[in-house]
Amino acid sequence: METTQQDAEKLAAAKAAVKLVKDGDIVGLGTGSTASFAIKELGRMVQGGLRIKAAASSINTEELAKSFGIEILPLGELSSIDISIDGADEFTESLDLIKGGGGALFREKIMASLSKKSIIVTDASKKVKKLGAFNVPVEVVPLAYQYVFDQLSKLGGKGVKRLKNNEVFVTDNGNFIIDADFGLINEPQKLSFDLNEIDGLLAHGLFINLTSKVIMSTRDQLIVFD
Repeated sequence: METTQQDAEKLAAAKAAVKLVKDGDIVGLGTGSTASFAIKELGRMVQGGLRIKAAASSINTEELAKSFGIEILPLGELSSIDISIDGADEFTESLDLIKGGGGALFREKIMASLSKKSIIVTDASKKVKKLGAFNVPVEVVPLAYQYVFDQLSKLGGKGVKRLKNNEVFVTDNGNFIIDADFGLINEPQKLSFDLNEIDGLLAHGLFINLTSKVIMSTRDQLIVFD
C-alpha cells in the first residue's frame, strides 16, 4: 500500500473517532502516526470551541496536543477517562491487540484501563486473523533485563533489545524494550497472563479485553468492530 493511501485511511478513521468525543470529556490521547491524526483533528475542534481536557500517553503526544491548545492533565492523577483514541500495530475481530511499536505501551495500557470507552483507529493493514506477525513489545526495568529476557525464552519468545539510531531505545519511563517473537499466537489471553507473572516486566504489548471499538478505514469505507 502506498504511504499516501495508508495516511488517507488513518485520517478517515481518526475523523470518525473524534466525532465520538463530547463537550466536557476527558480524552486519552494515544501515541503514533494514527493517533497523531486524531490529535490534530481534536486540536482543530478545540480551536473551534470544543471544551475538553486530555491525558497523554507519551511526551511526544503531550507536546503535540499542547501545540494545538489542548489542556493536558497528568495521567497519574486521573481515576477515569471518558474516551481514549489510539492506534494499534495489529488487531483481530475479537478486539485483541498488539501495541507498543512506538514504545509507549505502558502508558497506553494505563490509559486504556482507565477509559470508559477505548477507541482504536487503524488502516486496513493492521487487521489479522491471529496476532503475532508483529513482535510483542515488552517494557522491562533495566536491572531485570537479563532475567526477563530468559523468562521470555522459556515462554517461547525470541527476544531482541530494541535499538534506535544504533543506540538502546529508552522509554519515557527510563526502561528498555524487548521485542519478542512468539510466532502466531493461538492463545493471546494465556500468553498475556504468563507475561504478567514475570517480575521486572513492567508492561507488554498484548491488549486483551481493553478495547471498546476498532474503527478501520479501507480505501472505500469505514468498518467498525465492537
